Formats: sequence, C-alpha cells, structure tokens
Amino acid sequence: MAVSGDRGVRKTHQRSVFRSFHCLILWLIVSVSAVPVLGAGSVRNPETYVHAVSGDLDTLDYAFAWDIPSSTTIANIYETLIDFDGVHTDRFVPLLATVVPSMRNGLMSPDGRTYTFPIRQGVRFHDGTLMTAEDVAYSLRRFLLIGAPVSSLLLEPFLGIYHVQDDRGNLLITFADLQRVIRVQRTSVVLTLREPFGAFTSLLAGFSFVVSRRWAAANGDWSGTASTMRTYVNAREGSTPFHAQANGTGPFRLERWDRANRELVLIRNDAYWQTPPRLRRVVLKTVTDTSTRILMLKAGDADSISISERDLPLVEGAAGIRVIDRLRQNTIVGAVMWFVAEVETQGSPYVGSGRLDGQGVPGDFFADVHVRRAFGYAFDYSALIAAAYRGKALPARGMFPEGMLGYSARQEYFTHNADRAKEEFKAAFNGAVWERGFRFTIVYSTGNSEREALASILKQSIESLNPKFAIDVRSLLWSSYLSELRQHRLPLFLTGFFADYPDAHNFAYGFLHSASMNFQRFRTPAEVDRLIIAALREGNPRRREELYFEVNRKYFELAPSIVLANPFGLRVQRSWVRGWYFNPARFFRYYPIWKE
Repeated sequence: MAVSGDRGVRKTHQRSVFRSFHCLILWLIVSVSAVPVLGAGSVRNPETYVHAVSGDLDTLDYAFAWDIPSSTTIANIYETLIDFDGVHTDRFVPLLATVVPSMRNGLMSPDGRTYTFPIRQGVRFHDGTLMTAEDVAYSLRRFLLIGAPVSSLLLEPFLGIYHVQDDRGNLLITFADLQRVIRVQRTSVVLTLREPFGAFTSLLAGFSFVVSRRWAAANGDWSGTASTMRTYVNAREGSTPFHAQANGTGPFRLERWDRANRELVLIRNDAYWQTPPRLRRVVLKTVTDTSTRILMLKAGDADSISISERDLPLVEGAAGIRVIDRLRQNTIVGAVMWFVAEVETQGSPYVGSGRLDGQGVPGDFFADVHVRRAFGYAFDYSALIAAAYRGKALPARGMFPEGMLGYSARQEYFTHNADRAKEEFKAAFNGAVWERGFRFTIVYSTGNSEREALASILKQSIESLNPKFAIDVRSLLWSSYLSELRQHRLPLFLTGFFADYPDAHNFAYGFLHSASMNFQRFRTPAEVDRLIIAALREGNPRRREELYFEVNRKYFELAPSIVLANPFGLRVQRSWVRGWYFNPARFFRYYPIWKE
C-alpha cells in the first residue's frame, strides 16, 4: 500500500465498539431531527452538482496523483487515450484516440509489444489551443520522467524499470529511450513495450492523461527537450505548475481551487469536442464531519456524499435519498494495515521515545517479521466487519479480493488468535518487545469513520495482550496524512487499496514487490520479486493462477502489510441524480450525470 484475545476478551471488545457506535447514532439522530429534509419532488440547483467528501484534495498533477480524491478530480479535467466501456472492466472505447488498438485491426503488433494510436483531430485544450500527437507523446514522457511513485505503472511495461534513478542518483533513462518507446508518426502515437504486457490496455484507460506541451513550457514546466529533462527527474510534489492549475481537454475545466476552505469548483467546458455535459458546475467540498455531510445531503445542499457502511442507518429510508449498496468490488481492497520498516524517528510525534524502552518504538520496529505477524494475529477481524461494515464485508484471504485471479477462500491467512499473537511478540527482538512493551501512535484520516473504527479495534486488540503495550490514536486531514506518510514518519498507516488497473499483477506489485515499497521502505526478497514478474509474464492462465496463489502465500509469510477485510461498495445520492453507474476499475466522472 495485518493479531488475538480469547473469546471473552473478544466479546467485551465487541460490546465496547457497539456501545460507542450506538451512542453515535443516537446523537446524530437527535442532531438531524430538527433539520428540514428536502423531499424528492423538487430539484435543488439543477445545473450544479455538489459532492461532499471526508478527504481533501492532494494535487492536480496527473503525474503525482496517487490518491482517489486527486485522481477522480483529474479524470474530470483531463482525458485519456481510451476509456473503459461503461460498466465493463475488460472492454474499451476510444477517447482521445480514434481507435482501440488490437491485432485484429492491425494497430497492435503480432508480438504484442507495439501499439499505434491514431489521435483524434480537432480537439482543443481549455485554453483554446489544438491538441496534437506531440502533446500526447509529451504527456506520457513527462509521466515517466517525473519519477513519482505512480510513474512506476508505465515505467515497468515501457522500460522494465520501476524508478528513473538508482540508489546513487544515476539516471536510468535517456531522452533517446523516451523517444524510442513513445514516438510520433504523423498524427499517430506509437508505443513500444519492452515485453508484452497483458494489462497494458486497461492501464492506459486509467493513466494516459493528455496535457498541453505548449502550456506546460509557458508555465515553467518541462519543455519536452533533452537539454532540460534532468531538471525534472524526481521533481518535488507541489513544485510543478500542474499542481494547482489545469489545462485539459475534458468536459469540465478548473474554475477555482480554494484550498483554505477546501473547496474545488469545476465549470462546464462549452467547447468540449463531444456534446458538452448537462451539468454547468461541479463543486467538490471537503467536509470532515460525518454528521454535517449527512445534514447537507438531507437538506439538498449536497447531491452525494462519502459515507461509510457504519453510518448508513442515518440516511436509509430518508425522503429523497437513494442508497445503492452491496456493489461488488473486485478491484478494491477496503481496509489495509501497512507497516513501515524504516521510520524517520527524528521529530516524529508518532514513535514516543523512539526506542524500545516501553515508552516508544525504534525506527526498525516493524522490520521484525515477528512484530508484523503478531499484529496480524492480534487483530479482531470479526469486530471490524461487524462495527465498521455492519457485516457487509468478506474476510480477507490475502492481497487479492474475491473475483480476482489469485484469490482462494482456502488460502491460509491471519485470523484473530491471541495465543499465536503472544508467541510472535515473545519472539520479536529476542523477547525484548514482550518484556519491555512499547508505545506509539496510529493515525487515521479525519472524517473516515471506518478507519476510526479500525484504529480503535487495533488499539484494543493489541493492548489486551500485555499491559505494557500501548497505542495512541489520532486523526489527520487527508493531505496532512499523506504528507506524514511520504516523510516516513508513521510507523503504521491505515488505508484501502484501489487497483490502478484490473489485473492480479497490480495487487502483487502494489502489495509485495520491492519497487512498490516507497512508503513502507520494505525490501522483499529477490526470489519473491522474481516470482511476481514470472506470474506477470506467464501466458498460460492456469499456470498464472498457480503462481499468484504462491505470491499470496509469500505475502502471508512476509506480512509487509495486512489486508483486514473486503467490504462491498456503497453509493448514497439524492434521488434526483441521473446517469450514475458503477465501474470498479475507473475513477468516477461527472460527464454522464444530470439532475431531474
């Protein structure tokens, strides 16, 4: 991006979670009872769509966006070469390209390595300039060159590498490499892969955003030339003009991003190359307080909100509100506990004393596999599914969600087992963890009640094992959370996992491959890295599945993170919203939405 107590402890823990949950419900019911609820008959602001979320936006730069709020916003301003076809994750339609390459139409080479994309003509950026094949090539080259964690998604199939620099800072790619793998051929762009990559088409549906080369250069970004490329390698996030400005080809353009008030406004692109959207404005509001988001929805001040299954009873049955529940999500893992093997303890408020002295944890606390596995056996999974998801979640069986290649209900995996957890803790640091105890802080994103429940359950699960174990819990705004994560100051962090493309390799790479462990600083054994690549390259479907079963077993053995549960998807919106549909592999777009 993983355990414990006997049955009596578990029941006591569940009662405490439910008691807190019921108190919360009663308080919110009293809070909203005096607020007028707008019924389904009248549409509020028919040309404006308001979505209230708990997390705030991190960036508008497509080459840095690694979180859902940022990626979703970008997907409404910029466009990709191709797109998923409606609800399907294995069918595609052209977007900024005019054709989806295939061997049948001759735009994909017989060896599966070369893709030719004829670029749509007459498309204009929001500043009025025409988009060209050169813009497409520049956008993909910049994505590779920036070297942010998300860059690895395309670095792997294009060049067989995961970073643009080695550990000594030596550049691993040249401008000639960029020209060779991404080249312009009149009005087409030709992409050449190092080896066949079966998921490449679905990868481009999510990560081939096109920006204006001319606009980038005029605003101080990379000009697209060899002489200036070194300056932009591993650029610092927030330093590029794309971070807070935007100039795409999409159905909406950026009107303003008010970071102080945590509100972003998109306005309709009336010059859109397709039929302009029916909505005139889209307003994205960050509202960390769940009760406030619910009040906005009931009053008609929001058309949809982010909400957890835990809080769903507060809107179920309300007039004018539609709940779409039990959405199958084979590309999403809902709750993950990620461990950081090398924490920056200097100045970190999350590690206590920074030593294994009962008042803190050292920077390498989670480098010990026994500590990680102890957390895996200590966690009360049933309590999480009951309290956070009201039973609407499946127990995890490793990194792969149900329905994804590599998933098996028979896979050995962590369960709530106090005795096993104690054994692992007693083996950690040659017994020092059990004898001395520890204290550190876990953080969850403000306004996310599922993560709040997860943190509470984790705290109680661990502290019930040994009176010398102590965990403190606090929340941070999503952008602050990401900042602390990037600085490696959090010993443990809690998030979900949204697949970048619907293929088992994305899970195997994201959860276990060494090159993906930017935030965790975890080093996977070389033989496991090789196993992951072997599974990617395997052409026989049955053999590939067997390899992913083995990858999943290695994930359980090494436990660099612990997948805790796989909840169903959930959508809550006003009943006047039309046009919404669910595709678990794509970022949500407002183009098909209208209100009536």
